[in-house]
Amino acid sequence: MDIAKKIPAHGGLEHAPGDDPWSKGFRDGFTEDYDSLRALGDCYVSVGEYEQARLCYDKAAELAPDEAAPYVGFGVIAMQTDTLDDAEAAFNVARRLDPACSKAYCGLAFICQQKGSHAEAFELYLKSLELNSDNLTALLGLFQSSCAMGSFSKVIHYLGVYLDANPGDTTVMFCLATLLLRDEQAQKAKCLLLKILELEPDNTDAMSFLEEAEHALIQKHCN
Repeated sequence: MDIAKKIPAHGGLEHAPGDDPWSKGFRDGFTEDYDSLRALGDCYVSVGEYEQARLCYDKAAELAPDEAAPYVGFGVIAMQTDTLDDAEAAFNVARRLDPACSKAYCGLAFICQQKGSHAEAFELYLKSLELNSDNLTALLGLFQSSCAMGSFSKVIHYLGVYLDANPGDTTVMFCLATLLLRDEQAQKAKCLLLKILELEPDNTDAMSFLEEAEHALIQKHCN
């Protein structure tokens, strides 16, 4: 599960008799039991049942003390309950257990961003994306940090990499168009905005930015 303030809601947890994560785990042995507990914890987080989630992560951490995922879960719970110091401690444990844990770096970056440390957040988001270029939460966090800092080149690169793999993601397309326009690449921004409007003809934000891009191109031509 990606780390974000906005976690998508899901429906109720319903399973056929004997097919719930707990039963499946006990049938299939240690690894499946750990995986089921971790996954069930993620499900509880997604519906706001943080105490139930914490119990699942506690048990998962007991079964697999060298795994980073339960501590990522603890960090997400702490972020959702606005205890950032606890979140930071949990993500640091996850990073120590697994130095290649993209989610741990993303969580730490988010905490830095909340504290106004945009430069540090920027570097941590970059590290998260180096480990997993499809981490959308890290990508959008990097976009926000870059806007706060006025530094665009690196995030433009990663947004482009993400869109190569996910060409229909209009949210990321709009972020990239915004940065391209700020970076004085109005023609590229215009092309992206036109693609967005092909997919979403009623997107008023894209319409507004398209006008800005066209105005920038006219000014450039006049100069």
